[in-house]
Amino acid sequence: MGSIYALLVGVDDYPPRTVPPLRGCLNDIAEARRLLGERAGDDIDVRVLLDHEATRDAVEDAFRNHLGRAGAGDTALFWFSGHGTQSLATEEAHLRIEATGRNQAIVCVDGPLLDKRLGGLLDEVAVGGAHVAAVLDCCFSGGATRGDGLTARYAPPAPEWDLNGLGGGHAALRDASAADGQSTRRHVLLAAARLNQYSYEGDYGGRLHGAFTHALLGAVRDAGPEASYRELLAAADARLQRSRGQQQPVLYPAEHGGIADAPFLGGATARPPTPHLLRFGVRGWEVDCGAVHGLAEGSDLPSAEFTVVPDGGTDHVPLPAPALRALEVHTAHTVVEPVGWAPVPTRVYPVALSALPQPPATVSLPETGPGGRLREAVRDAVAASPLLRALDDPQEAADLHFRLQVEGEQVHVLRRDGTPFTGPLPLRTPEDARQVADCLTHLARWHQIRDLTPGPSPLDGLVRVEISPWDAPDDQPLTPDGSGEIVCSYATGPAGLQEPRVSIRLHNRSADRTLWCVLIDLTDSYASHTALYPGHFIGPGRTGYALDGDPVQLSLPPTRPAVPGASARDWLKLIVTESELNTAPYRLDAWDPDPRTSRVMGRVTGPRGRWTTRTIPLRTVVPTDRGA
Repeated sequence: MGSIYALLVGVDDYPPRTVPPLRGCLNDIAEARRLLGERAGDDIDVRVLLDHEATRDAVEDAFRNHLGRAGAGDTALFWFSGHGTQSLATEEAHLRIEATGRNQAIVCVDGPLLDKRLGGLLDEVAVGGAHVAAVLDCCFSGGATRGDGLTARYAPPAPEWDLNGLGGGHAALRDASAADGQSTRRHVLLAAARLNQYSYEGDYGGRLHGAFTHALLGAVRDAGPEASYRELLAAADARLQRSRGQQQPVLYPAEHGGIADAPFLGGATARPPTPHLLRFGVRGWEVDCGAVHGLAEGSDLPSAEFTVVPDGGTDHVPLPAPALRALEVHTAHTVVEPVGWAPVPTRVYPVALSALPQPPATVSLPETGPGGRLREAVRDAVAASPLLRALDDPQEAADLHFRLQVEGEQVHVLRRDGTPFTGPLPLRTPEDARQVADCLTHLARWHQIRDLTPGPSPLDGLVRVEISPWDAPDDQPLTPDGSGEIVCSYATGPAGLQEPRVSIRLHNRSADRTLWCVLIDLTDSYASHTALYPGHFIGPGRTGYALDGDPVQLSLPPTRPAVPGASARDWLKLIVTESELNTAPYRLDAWDPDPRTSRVMGRVTGPRGRWTTRTIPLRTVVPTDRGA
């Protein structure tokens, strides 16, 4: 681990004629500095700007001349405690990335520093190879001081503040994702509240602090050095909710397997990311896996079960299996009961689904012919997957059913009608048998995500998805053909075949509901990712743009030649809820027959509730010589 460069900025003493003063921000900075000294010792270089020192120019200069010194292997941390502000977004470029319809900014002592400008400053530091993190304890939306002994860290925008400026041409806080579905974001943000919430400060043991700062510092002190940003944010959130906090902290970007799963401040080697986290919340122990991820509510079947991931904060103490049993399933989380062990209430534990009362897919294996020993190995591997159930009676087959046909040293994975799901897989060793089970589990997960359809919901029809050619007006979206698919064709030009480019928009047609949306792209290579629209709130009457308004380029997979008549299919899956979801269960790499470690996250099916889905089939084609 290299050096840590920290820029800590706190403002209590705002000009009273501009914004109301605060009382806990300097305490936040002092406590954050003490924590950094505990964690890093002499390997930390801290620059502190307090009250009148914390001007916009001074903050930007400290980014360039202090945090900018961090290089490859180093860590750069920006911590801000103070007011936040917002205003209606009017610039078209902002409206494409601000689906709430508002711009946000942190408030330095002499005025606002736009979040898009701040995002650009953070990414400029990251260009040198440093690990870059930001902690912002301020409001990101409108509000006022409330009761209950809490003060909102919100400053109404002064008339002379321009929050619609383009931030000096710097990259937006939410920059575009790469075409392969992997995030290109270069910094991680821990924010005190949603974009439409206040952030508060209050009295904690006779000392004023930001509620989020107090919770986050406590979570860091209780966690081990390998804890990730995702785990720390979950622990801080649980502390806030247990204290009846009025804000919901946010991790950004939250994509599974990205920088959010790196160790805090670039510490010890990161654990492989896990799909779910266990924490002690308001209702007791809870896992961030709920009905929208596939656990059935109100079922008379036995409950789902979870295991704690090895080295997942249990100090290497062996745990029973299962370690957790589901008690009460909610939309986005499940209340669980520890079985034979006592978790520490201030810690967060990575967990994985280990059993479902009714697996979503069934598998039939031939009972006669050569390879009996290996068939039994396949059966054992299938039995170990929570998504699969081996069948002896074909009459008990589930809606999603796999037929395995063994021919020599190969096994074919077939549909009910005998057509193959994939190419043949080798079956020569017990390791091959486990790979067959991995393939079946992957296919089961992919199909259940694609086919997710809850019962009737009050959110049905509130969000519309539109797809238009990139060079066409927004009011001319593409419509499905007779088969129900939206078809996008390659074009032939002077440079040869050109991939189609489209604009994808999500319209919230509600008059009064701010809705959280994620758009999943499922491909015919059995991949699933959320890079197009990884999960954001969209305000009433507002529009969210895939890739923040950049063109979405469609193409055939690299292994599929772009010859006349060739095609590829995608299914765009929209999920709409009233609050954020854990999106890790919706991510799958394309199926690869090479052996690999794969974590899949559980059944997807849905009860009625305040969430809904929509599926948009999309086909990309290379026209034939006749232009069909």
